[in-house]
Amino acid sequence: MLSNQKATWYLALAALVIILAGIGLRQPWPADEPRFAQVAVEMVESGQWFFPSRGGELYPDKPPVFMWAIAAFYALLGSIKWAFLLPSALSGLLTLFLVYDLGKRLWDKPTGLIASTALLISLQFTLQAKTAQIDAMLCVWVTLGCYGLLRQLLLRDGWHWYFIGCAAMGVGMLTKGVGFLPLLMLLPYFLLRWFTPQTDELKGAWRFAMGPLLMCLVVGFWLVPMLLLVSNSGDPAYALYRDNILFKQTVKRYAESWHHIKPFWYYLVSVIPVFWLPLSLLLPWLVPKWWHAIKQQDRRIILPLSFVVLVILFFSISPGKRGVYMLPALPMLALVSAPYIKDILTKAWPNRLIFAVVGLLTLLTGALALMGLTGSEKALRLTEDYPVKPWLFLLCLALAGVVSLWLSRRRLYTSWLYFIPALWLLYSTWGYSLLGPARTPEHVFASMQEILPAQTPVALVSMKEQFLLFSPYPMTHFGYHTAIEDQQAWAWAWLEENPEGRVLVSRQEGLNCFDLDKAIDLGFAHREDWLLLANDARHAACEQPSAAKLYQAKTK
Repeated sequence: MLSNQKATWYLALAALVIILAGIGLRQPWPADEPRFAQVAVEMVESGQWFFPSRGGELYPDKPPVFMWAIAAFYALLGSIKWAFLLPSALSGLLTLFLVYDLGKRLWDKPTGLIASTALLISLQFTLQAKTAQIDAMLCVWVTLGCYGLLRQLLLRDGWHWYFIGCAAMGVGMLTKGVGFLPLLMLLPYFLLRWFTPQTDELKGAWRFAMGPLLMCLVVGFWLVPMLLLVSNSGDPAYALYRDNILFKQTVKRYAESWHHIKPFWYYLVSVIPVFWLPLSLLLPWLVPKWWHAIKQQDRRIILPLSFVVLVILFFSISPGKRGVYMLPALPMLALVSAPYIKDILTKAWPNRLIFAVVGLLTLLTGALALMGLTGSEKALRLTEDYPVKPWLFLLCLALAGVVSLWLSRRRLYTSWLYFIPALWLLYSTWGYSLLGPARTPEHVFASMQEILPAQTPVALVSMKEQFLLFSPYPMTHFGYHTAIEDQQAWAWAWLEENPEGRVLVSRQEGLNCFDLDKAIDLGFAHREDWLLLANDARHAACEQPSAAKLYQAKTK
């Protein structure tokens, strides 16, 4: 058995290796990474940090904190390739520490280590820590909010922890609007005070009220100047930015979602069973233990567990659902699972389930590898959207699974502890090199550079941020939400004014203002065939709907 100190150092080293592996080895990948990276580049190159923009067009979908973090690392390091993954990675590491420290304080050091380990080996957590989406940073602010509240509500460590938690929620709201989620924990807390009061309940109703006010004050540090700047600008684009970020991307997005529409039970049947592995496998044994703790009125379990349930309910009510919305609940799930995991893993069936899942993953990856290596059409169809040949990679992953199963034959649950680090390390190195060419448009621009001189102006129809981010040419586009019919008409007019320029467009857009037979084929990228159109590809006429909106992208 390892001592607690050695176990802590091993866990810290494992977290650093797993989460930081691969940084600097790949470029931003769609869907969200190129968008946030491009916004960060434009912040640094333009000097305009207050209002995020992509390709010169205001970006009103998310508050700016996450983009600020990427921009700060980009300004420091001078390379977006090295900068864009660091905020998520550091957020993941800090979340692990918060869960460890809270488990140690609420129970003991071994429980903190188990909680942090359970979180590190959970699929969704590590995936987001290694992805430049906004959710890993949201998760750390939500976790810090829970941490601050629990330090005071359960441990009586001082009101300053409560206020730190509320301030973290404010920063979380400036990262993504739902940063207030830890406030949900106050609902079960006050119900417990009402129905099962303790003799030493916290006093000071005004202090409880000051927490949400502090959260709003933190939000106000950005919100108030934004409103004043928009009001004084007199620019309709800034007014649209204000209205979008305050209403459409918050209340309307939650109550009247326009995409990712899923049924109420979506998270329970499609997300939690897979993305919360391996903890989801232990739920049949965890639930009775939680129920016993609830009957014992153990607030250490009741408050974090209620938070998990309320987060699931909160996002389930909204018609628009994405699996990543569940991430903020996962750290508290690991925390309330940790006191029981050691005992549960002494039982036969939890071990068998974990071992069976690793065995299933091993069989699946091995079968796919053999099918691909033998030229099976079914396997080859899986790579139609991404022209890669992952068969040797999958074979090595299957071999890692076999080794994991063999090493864990005495303690079956350790198969997951062996397999998951191997999965992430293979993915973060070999996997990055395989997917990189297929998930960036670099080869499209390489083809362009063979025929186009430097500084040739290029107009992009149907703007995709990855094309702005990787372009070696000055880029013009016509607005992210502009109708394709308008974009193609404006591109036709733009070529008339810039006869030396070119239009970059996918064949799938089906443009009728151009003769696509005169286009130059640049190759397949992002599930589309990309074409380059010169002035001679214009039809004789193209109806112009209105005055064109042109945006110029800042490049790195």
